[in-house]
Amino acid sequence: MKFNTIRYLLFLLAILFYACDQSPEPNNNNSVGKVDAEQLLSDIEYLSSDELQGRFPESDGSIMAQRFIIDRFQSLDLSSFHDDFRHPFTATNSRTGQTFDYALNLIGYAEGRTNPDRFIAITAHYDHLGVMDGEIYNGADDNASGTGGLLAAARYFSENQPDHSILFIALDAEEQGLLGAYEFVNNPPVPLNHIVLNVNMDMIGVNFENELYAVGTYHYPFLKPLIETAASGAPVNVLFGYDSADFSQDWTMSSDHGPFHEKGVPFIYFGVEDHEHYHRPTDTFENINPEFYVNAVETIIDILKYLDLHLDQISEASGR
Repeated sequence: MKFNTIRYLLFLLAILFYACDQSPEPNNNNSVGKVDAEQLLSDIEYLSSDELQGRFPESDGSIMAQRFIIDRFQSLDLSSFHDDFRHPFTATNSRTGQTFDYALNLIGYAEGRTNPDRFIAITAHYDHLGVMDGEIYNGADDNASGTGGLLAAARYFSENQPDHSILFIALDAEEQGLLGAYEFVNNPPVPLNHIVLNVNMDMIGVNFENELYAVGTYHYPFLKPLIETAASGAPVNVLFGYDSADFSQDWTMSSDHGPFHEKGVPFIYFGVEDHEHYHRPTDTFENINPEFYVNAVETIIDILKYLDLHLDQISEASGR
């Protein structure tokens, strides 16, 4: 897809003006500079391009996405658990019966400074629906956006060492029944009881009300005040909900955080409400909201920083 060059340049100019004009906030929540906006937008544009043909598991487009993520992990000098970042697995979609003989999770990590044996697991699935009836389902918001956010977080924490170790997990076959997430929690590269928190990003690029949901605090209420504090000066409005019967939808098991929750790992899922492009061929790069997307990723990184600083408190509250 062709990018709207004028809108993009105006947005970058706005970001530069804001960065020059702002002074640090007392709560250290000035997030400008945490994200390379040009890189982030370039990443989502490539991952959702026609060239990748919708990133269906085991397809050529999926392999291209894998190489892209691996190259970035390598360039950031992330650590790996094997000779490289590949964690292959075999799984079957219980709905369709389709079996994948070489699905692939990609896992890197940044080692913690003070407590390297305690982990935050950051997840985002890179697969999508592929090609159906001759139309490419590019999956820009779902979930090239989350994958771009994962890479941005990996960049930030590779340059700013966290207190605790952080896993960066690009998951495969989410659309086929959360298969990559189930593979991870059933065969984790570190003891599962060392993972204190899962932060999942899935659909964070399309919202014109400036609203980003942090889902999961109904189940883990001790996370809500931490997120509220971390997001107090955020450029997007962080809302809560969609995690119980009190809402029109319950997203507790809607994405890759679900298997973590089933294993007792506290989670926060960052996402937006469903929109007209959800699971449609129109979920393309030109239909994301660039300003919201960059601001959402910066907000998530700020929250991740704060959760890392308070991971001992989270561990005590959750009993992990």
